[in-house]
Amino acid sequence: MMSYIMIVLDISIVITGLPKIRMELGFSDAGLSWISTAYTLTFGGFLLLGARAGDILGRRRVFAIGLAIFAIASLFIGFAQTPTTMIAARAAQGLGSAILAPSTLALLQINFPAGPERTRAVAYYAAAAGISASFGLVLGGILADWLSWRVGFFINLPVALGLIAAAYRFIAETERHGGTFDFAGAVTSTLGMTALVFGIVHSAAAGWADAATLGAVLSGGVLLAAFVAIEARARQPIMPLRLFRSRERAGAYLARLLFLGANVGFFFFATQFMQGVLGYSPALTGLAFLPAMVVNFIVALRVPQLMARLGATRLLVASMIASLLGLLWLSLLPAEATYWGSLALPMLLIGLGQGGAMAPLTQSGIAGVADQDAGAASGVVNAAHQLGGSLGLAGQVAASVIASEGLAGIALLAHRVDNAMLAAAVMVFLALGCVFLLIARRKPSAA
Repeated sequence: MMSYIMIVLDISIVITGLPKIRMELGFSDAGLSWISTAYTLTFGGFLLLGARAGDILGRRRVFAIGLAIFAIASLFIGFAQTPTTMIAARAAQGLGSAILAPSTLALLQINFPAGPERTRAVAYYAAAAGISASFGLVLGGILADWLSWRVGFFINLPVALGLIAAAYRFIAETERHGGTFDFAGAVTSTLGMTALVFGIVHSAAAGWADAATLGAVLSGGVLLAAFVAIEARARQPIMPLRLFRSRERAGAYLARLLFLGANVGFFFFATQFMQGVLGYSPALTGLAFLPAMVVNFIVALRVPQLMARLGATRLLVASMIASLLGLLWLSLLPAEATYWGSLALPMLLIGLGQGGAMAPLTQSGIAGVADQDAGAASGVVNAAHQLGGSLGLAGQVAASVIASEGLAGIALLAHRVDNAMLAAAVMVFLALGCVFLLIARRKPSAA
């Protein structure tokens, strides 16, 4: 749990410090989004390979290797002096997370039998993701304002060393399975997603008719199609296509990708609004997320009881509807908005939705999976989580510039945030459709 909290924390800890990072390192407006995207792309792109590595080499060993890479990359981020160095180190940090993260969920699945114990463990796992993401916003803002945004990355080193020592003291090594690494699948999936995200982000500045935009999007599509073809023929694929035979699991992966994409964009653009329109400091911006964080925390801890009372699907639907309403509300933000009058209440709805949705999505994503596919299934769950963030943020960056001609200053920023929140609401609406069509009317899960 602690290791997963740390890697999710580093997704959000930079967000409230982004304006200061932009000024200190000289990022452009479009380039700023790559601080988050570089991390989530390599995180999501290599997660499936990381899951396979745990099966072949032993999950405790892979757990420790991932922590070491994550810690070293964090040091490079802390010392970064240029945008290029920052983005490269964030990508390396994402690689460390990709190696580490699948082992956490897979170890939970193996150590807790199917039933109430595993449900509770998975609920706490999902709660750790939501709570740490919210806490990272507050911590990142306070550190950026009072000390430096770099401090949040330097503290990863002692934490990672402590976790490595604890892993060898308290976690037994898992059985190793023979096999090979599907490097072709890992490379084509990561390059395909990177090209696709680059094309979407590039369209915000150059338009969809631009040759570089079209070339990147088309290249991304071809590479992702090649990835699927490779997985269909590979002896030991990093993403076994049999995982998608279950409508419930397939629906959970797609809904998670859309839902997380909406929420990453919410944090990114809400931060821009509070600092650029309301004039908040990074610390005050982090504290302003507290309503969403507190509600998220309370609901996430109550998820096992709520799932027992309402059922997983009803809880998931109610949570997504709450998020949808909150995002639609935020899409109407005027330039003269106030925090209490325009932001606090919709953020409460979004926090409620985040706290209630993650555990049911996680449970559906691993439903009916055979033990030999536990690592691969956990990898797909996490890959959908991270790649959803990359695609969602890219899509909202592209949507933010629509119909912005003639606007400037605060009015332009408010308009861009409104567009982004509307795009996020559309993603949640589509995720809700996946729940109704694929999860709520599911057939029995097939391993």
